[in-house]
Amino acid sequence: MLLIQRSSDPEEILLGEFDIIAAGAIPWRIVDGELRVLVIHRPRYDDWSWPKGKLDDGESIPECAKREVREEVGLQLRLGIPLEATAYTVNNKAKVVYYWAGQVLGDTAPKVDGDECDEARWVGAKQAKSMLTNPTDALPLDDLIDAHLAGLLDTRSFILVRHAKAKPRANWTREEGQRPLAATGRRQALAVARLIDCWQPDHVASSPWLRCVQTITPYVTERNLKPKMVSSMTEHAAQRKPEKTVKALNKLLDKVRCQVLCTHRPVLPLILPLISARAPQAVRKLLPTVDPFLEPGGMIVLQQPAGEHERIVSIEIHAPYND
Repeated sequence: MLLIQRSSDPEEILLGEFDIIAAGAIPWRIVDGELRVLVIHRPRYDDWSWPKGKLDDGESIPECAKREVREEVGLQLRLGIPLEATAYTVNNKAKVVYYWAGQVLGDTAPKVDGDECDEARWVGAKQAKSMLTNPTDALPLDDLIDAHLAGLLDTRSFILVRHAKAKPRANWTREEGQRPLAATGRRQALAVARLIDCWQPDHVASSPWLRCVQTITPYVTERNLKPKMVSSMTEHAAQRKPEKTVKALNKLLDKVRCQVLCTHRPVLPLILPLISARAPQAVRKLLPTVDPFLEPGGMIVLQQPAGEHERIVSIEIHAPYND
């Protein structure tokens, strides 16, 4: 199973097989109307590049990107649009590096670790391009610049989660809405929380059925958030009054804010067409079209430009954690 699929990546990345997987981000900010990015100097290679590194055991790719920025330059990020991944060969092994735009939260002054990175500079995008040592590092920067010029860099994430693995339906004799997560699902819920935190949504909506609530509980507990229960997102509501489910989803999308929605597999066929209608062909072609659409604990991450509820500019699909 693919760990990740992103609308920003070319076919050779989407279909490729890699021995080494790494991730990073381009921290950005706007200063006096100018796009500035953070470039770093790596003493081990004596090059100018971006904060990036290989995955730790059990770590998701977005988690790796966020962690590398925190460790190397001491900045806290909220991931934004995915940027083009780069692929190359290292010691006869195929390597891929996934990138995201990273909106800095709080203090923007870098604090280098002195090991992986001994210098970091906020510079204009044009200057950054001239400083980069490896030509492939310019690919994600070009994506970032293009998004900025098009007004699509400042985005809000909408995260659609299928609840984690529940106890088998056939073995459950009580009320369907009270069917809980299985032991595997409870572990998945912890991984879902870590992954969701890469985008740090401040708003959480969920079907009120227990397995959805349990899926998002680790995240809302960690962030001290109060989730909104949306009754039209249950399996039964979607079957009996699908028009209400569609209306509720449209209402959430129209808010254009960093948010997450947890729901059920049978609800996805109503939701996915609404997402598709707001995305261009190059983006929506990544959406799943075959049941079950997402595995338990899987998620789709959308990016909406600030203030533009009718547009979705990127899509990512993340496979669930399986132990």
